[in-house]
Amino acid sequence: MALREEFPPAGSDYMGGESDGYEYRTVFAGSNLEITYDMACQFLKEEGYGDVPVPRNAEELRLFRLPTRNKQILLFEDNGYVHNPVKILFPLDRRKRATLILCIYNEKDPRHLLKFHRVLERAGQPEGGS
Repeated sequence: MALREEFPPAGSDYMGGESDGYEYRTVFAGSNLEITYDMACQFLKEEGYGDVPVPRNAEELRLFRLPTRNKQILLFEDNGYVHNPVKILFPLDRRKRATLILCIYNEKDPRHLLKFHRVLERAGQPEGGS
C-alpha cells in the first residue's frame, strides 16, 4: 500500500526512512543532484504523491535553496521546496551537494495544516495543544 493511503505509524522504518506518525523523513543521495532529484520524484509518484506540484528538474529546485549560510536562519526556514504535504530540502551541510531530504506529512492529522505551516510553533503552542 502507498504511503499516502496508509501513513507509517510512529517509530516505524518505512523504505529506509523514519516516521513519527506525522512526519515521514528520508534521505536521497545520488552521484549528482539531478539523479538524486529524479529518485525523490519517482518515490513521490510511487507513494501516491504524483499530483503534488514539484519543480520540473534539479535546476529549478536549486532556485528554492536559501542563499544564506547562517545556520540560525536555516533552523527557522525550510531550505528547499515546500508544497503541502511535501518538503524537498537541502541539507544544512553544503558539502553534501548531491543529497536531498524528503519530508512527507500525514494529511489525515486533524491539525495538519497548522503543523505543516508551523503556525503552532510561531504561536508558541505545542503541536498537540489547543
